[in-house]
Amino acid sequence: MDAHISVQNLHVWYGNLAALTAISVDIPRHGITVIMGPSGCGKTTLLKSFNRFLELNDTTRISGTVAVDGHDVYAPGVDVTAVRKRVGLLAQRPTALPMSIFENVAYGMRIHQPHLDKSALAIQVQHYLEVAGLWHEVAQRLDAPATALSIGQQQRLCLARGLAVEPEIILGDEPTSALDPISSRHIEQKLLELKQRYTTVIVTHTLRQAKRLADYVIFMYLGEIVEAGPAQQLFTNPQQERTKEYLAGVF
Repeated sequence: MDAHISVQNLHVWYGNLAALTAISVDIPRHGITVIMGPSGCGKTTLLKSFNRFLELNDTTRISGTVAVDGHDVYAPGVDVTAVRKRVGLLAQRPTALPMSIFENVAYGMRIHQPHLDKSALAIQVQHYLEVAGLWHEVAQRLDAPATALSIGQQQRLCLARGLAVEPEIILGDEPTSALDPISSRHIEQKLLELKQRYTTVIVTHTLRQAKRLADYVIFMYLGEIVEAGPAQQLFTNPQQERTKEYLAGVF
């Protein structure tokens, strides 16, 4: 396996509570990796360890390594902003910035590509709105406030904004859970289209969604990885009893 992210002996505590214990797993390059398991098992904690979002909580303690292309993102002197540019996050609920639709997408580009002139910026904004499947719905109102969009449109706008800073990896923390079925399908379809160009890691509590999206699966329980492997193998021939029980709906 060509591992894009490699986790070795990762432990995470929130205060005195152990959230992850001895996590070691490789995330394949490109394709979609789905992290699944019951509520409270550590899925989101593992996901947010990949781009150092865990540090936004002051009580968090972390040990072990999370390497992207062989470089530990927790090593001394690592630029956290650079890590988060390479590893973007699509959150559970979309958070449109309090500015226009155009400026939401342009925001990160203005920071990371200050050399772009107005016309080049406009071309790039259109490109990423097209990639996110939103351009034709907003092309005539780019100056309108992004907060006026529907929740489903805002989530696609957040995808466009995240892609605009050219990450290598897309993280999705239950990115469709707040959406209606049609909007959910839009996001799922876009993630499937993008998987040839990006390494994508999704947390989901929905087994049906995992089966629709996953190329590779990590099954977690109580802060530990029970089983990980190619989706077809894990769904059709799980090796661990707890995985079999989860797939059968026992818990």
